[in-house]
Amino acid sequence: MTPGRVPPDGEPGGEPSSEPGGEPNREPSDADLLRAHVAGDAEAFGVLFTRHRDRLWAVALRTMGNPEDAADGLQDGLVAAYRRAGSFRGEAAVTTWLHRVVVNACLDRLRAARSRRADPLPDDLAEYERRGVVATGPTPGAEATDPAEAVVAGDRRGAVLAALATLPADQRAALVLVDMEGYPVSEVAAILGCAVGTVKSRCSRGRTRLARLLDLEGYAGDRGHVPSGNPPPGSSVRSPESPRGPPA
Repeated sequence: MTPGRVPPDGEPGGEPSSEPGGEPNREPSDADLLRAHVAGDAEAFGVLFTRHRDRLWAVALRTMGNPEDAADGLQDGLVAAYRRAGSFRGEAAVTTWLHRVVVNACLDRLRAARSRRADPLPDDLAEYERRGVVATGPTPGAEATDPAEAVVAGDRRGAVLAALATLPADQRAALVLVDMEGYPVSEVAAILGCAVGTVKSRCSRGRTRLARLLDLEGYAGDRGHVPSGNPPPGSSVRSPESPRGPPA
């Protein structure tokens, strides 16, 4: 039986099962899967992770800045979630809890490496991305980009990602979740375990610093440039490439 799946209807003529707790056949919810995992279902956690894999990877990658560290951070977070699933109290959505565990694991790695100089961002970072909410790169089926525009877009991508990597870990996490992944500020506050006002403050400071750094790099006025302060509704730090997925 699929992990967490409610047993199929058992009565002739399509009537729902009369067994206690019987429900029509349905896909298990995140909460169903987590409960099944805690109860000993060997497959339930894998199903839950697969469901949210792309977005967890995108958050880890943009928070850590390179695929190697992102893979380590994501692995740390999933191991922690696997072991601590029994402590989940249902006060937030399961996906919010998963993101909180993964982001905290990434932030722990960033803090541990704070004394070391960050490695340069790889040129092929975008090759490791697939999923995200906000993107400025070409979409499938779009007209081919002019070679000169592609060069400019590549330069802009490198500048934004390099600038993002210089931010303090808490500001980087807030910007990744709010501006790149498109989470509501209230949900980001739940993920990061802080007040809504703290998230807004971190985003504001991060945007201001990014704007200054990109201005020094000559990107002021560019559409990849990040304005300082709180942006108007719908605006954000824009991901400089179409996000892709985690390595197989």
